[in-house]
Amino acid sequence: MEIHSAYYFVKPFIPRAMQIILRRKVVLRKRSSFTHIWPIDRKAGTPPAGWGGWPDKKRFALVLTHDIETSKGLERCYPLVQIEEKLGFRSSFNFVPEKYEVPLNLRQYLTRKGCEIGVHGLRHSGNLFKNRKVFKRRASRINHYLERWGSVGFRTPCMYHNLDWIHDLNVLYDASTFDSDPFEPQPDGMGTIFPFQVWNGGNGKGYVELPYTLPQDFTLFILMKEPGVSVWKEKLDWIAECGGMALLITHPDYMNFGGKKMSCEQYPAQYYEEFLKHIQTVYEGQYWHVLPKELAHFWARNVASSMNRGDDK
Repeated sequence: MEIHSAYYFVKPFIPRAMQIILRRKVVLRKRSSFTHIWPIDRKAGTPPAGWGGWPDKKRFALVLTHDIETSKGLERCYPLVQIEEKLGFRSSFNFVPEKYEVPLNLRQYLTRKGCEIGVHGLRHSGNLFKNRKVFKRRASRINHYLERWGSVGFRTPCMYHNLDWIHDLNVLYDASTFDSDPFEPQPDGMGTIFPFQVWNGGNGKGYVELPYTLPQDFTLFILMKEPGVSVWKEKLDWIAECGGMALLITHPDYMNFGGKKMSCEQYPAQYYEEFLKHIQTVYEGQYWHVLPKELAHFWARNVASSMNRGDDK
């Protein structure tokens, strides 16, 4: 964690374009070394013991989430919702409460549209888990925003995670992990495309962990410069075959709406729309599309509660 702390110390002094160039070189160099686990780690497709399937006998679950990393992403939430609403989808939006002001009218708009609001760290720094004392102090602030926003879900910045410490948060679910993503700063994948319950010792309580299972847009389109959504389609086909959970993270910050000139950290919003249309047409009637809080409620009440805790992850 010391290396990561040093990175976040010097990061403000490195121009954004240079940050992306450096990260791109690292990711592209690593990509060929991890073809056995990325984008698909076939070992992650094994369902949990006692698994009975998704509601209404759907083939797989679909969860759409968005992380808003900067204030630039706030206004882009509106056209993003319009794309989803037009195609019949809903999603969650995770905001950083102490990095920028999250307008009340935006949160109200999203709620009216049937979306979910989640908390994305506290200040979007990489040192949330620096030590136990720091985390406990920040957990108190995070819990304040969870209550204020009526939120039940949390995701850390940069996907750093400590599943034991997350018990300090008043959440139904956490979404700070992934099945397999060797390009993240903390690359320890959970090895599953299914949710799992994280129990809190002997008190019988816990939360549901929702790992993302489709590659992040920033990795694909900004760092790898993929020219389309073929990787998403490939991974989705495999998840559907396994009957797992397709959970996607995208970032409005990096989406370019309206065909404007793109910067080095943007990709066409049409990529996301194309992928939604692909899901809608190829898998019509086969997926259980829900918000993350709805899936977590289902898992906690109907799956984790019926499993032997020693068998659950």
